[in-house]
Amino acid sequence: MIEVKNLCHAFRVGRKGTRQKIHVLKDISFSVKKGELVAIAGRSGSGKSTLLNIISGFLKPNRGEVKIAGTFVTNLNETRFAEFRLHHIGFIFQNFQLILSMTVFQNVELPLILKGMPEAERSMKVDEALERVGLLTYKSHYPSELSGGQQQRVSIARALVVNPPLILADEPTGSLDSDTEDDLLMFMKELNNELGITFLVITHDKKVAQMGSRILEMADGKMMEGVLP
Repeated sequence: MIEVKNLCHAFRVGRKGTRQKIHVLKDISFSVKKGELVAIAGRSGSGKSTLLNIISGFLKPNRGEVKIAGTFVTNLNETRFAEFRLHHIGFIFQNFQLILSMTVFQNVELPLILKGMPEAERSMKVDEALERVGLLTYKSHYPSELSGGQQQRVSIARALVVNPPLILADEPTGSLDSDTEDDLLMFMKELNNELGITFLVITHDKKVAQMGSRILEMADGKMMEGVLP
């Protein structure tokens, strides 16, 4: 599902004339098979967020390539990558990224509007997604009327509504309490097992990482495979 090969990236920091190059990714290579639930773990500054931004197409690497579902996405321009994301990738964010002025239904419906799906079909798809996350009766509510766990489930419904083969999750439990975190992790594993969706989860949390079928640990821009202590 994901193939990353020889990925390198650096940022320049400091004032003009004294700027330094900081190497954030150092020859990263790994793959994620279809149907896997893989966690990329590491401390803040390890390079995992930069890696996710490159895989998502929001940042171009200095060197290397990324292939998703058979497409070399690093070769796509911004417009073509945006279209690719709509059909192939769902996102779960730490801070939910819901639009506060929209209802739950409207938030989940948005990707389908961008895809140009007819209204009747959109309504059916949104209801199905909300029912799967247990929030169908909340579809007329606004995000501010929901708990943190419920808001994260809305974001999962939004990710699921386009039936993506891949979901990228960036610190998905970072804004949740421990009990809600446990419920969400269990739910994500159920989606992985029942629907066969591939998950790539970025986290600094040991408990979140250990839910993965495989753990990739990042440190100082490099990656290794193993089990966290």
